[in-house]
Amino acid sequence: MYLKELYVFNDDQPIPAIIRNYKPEDFAGLIKIQEESFPPPFPAELWWNTEQLSNHVKLFPEGALCMEVNGEIVASMTGLIVDFDPHHPEHSWEEITDNGYIKNHTPNGNTLYVVDIGVRPAYRKYGLGKWLMQSMYEVVVHLGLERLLGGGRMPDYHKVAHELTAHDYINEVMKGNLKDPVITFLLRCGRTPVKLVANYLEDEESHHYGVLMEWKNPCFTSIKGEE
Repeated sequence: MYLKELYVFNDDQPIPAIIRNYKPEDFAGLIKIQEESFPPPFPAELWWNTEQLSNHVKLFPEGALCMEVNGEIVASMTGLIVDFDPHHPEHSWEEITDNGYIKNHTPNGNTLYVVDIGVRPAYRKYGLGKWLMQSMYEVVVHLGLERLLGGGRMPDYHKVAHELTAHDYINEVMKGNLKDPVITFLLRCGRTPVKLVANYLEDEESHHYGVLMEWKNPCFTSIKGEE
């Protein structure tokens, strides 16, 4: 199980926070995070339901993390383990996460796959998303997995889709000429792009694209005992 005590900052004011595994009694708070983090036009049917959350804590509790600030749950992150083939990277969010139910969780797989990360808007200036991502990296190292992987939305792409292809948009973000709320955040967290995938998620703002982005475990060795 995971438990981290730390301080986050509201400007220069340190505030006590905890990152831990979420539990059934947290489900109402987790659904509230979803509602606030992913407002329309993001599809409401993609918010967590209690059956999905129950599967998260039952099938892979190590990958079910939440964050409390002053005792209130304000952010969460969820993952599962998959057996990822870098030579065949294309997939949709629905198929690789079992539509968020993670019944395809593979304990002997090689990759921790991010199902979701969300932070209530009022707390986004506290840097909580980066702390959650760092905590999930620690889970990757603890479990001896090769990488953390997930598909990042491109929520600002719709603003320039009339003049840029999705590939061109990502190239401009990578050059620093454009800033995307999700892709730029993931880059700042140490993630690197793997592939742009069409029809990754039902997401009008991203024109249904997702960018697979990974963090490779720097401690991973493919042969046990290898120096």
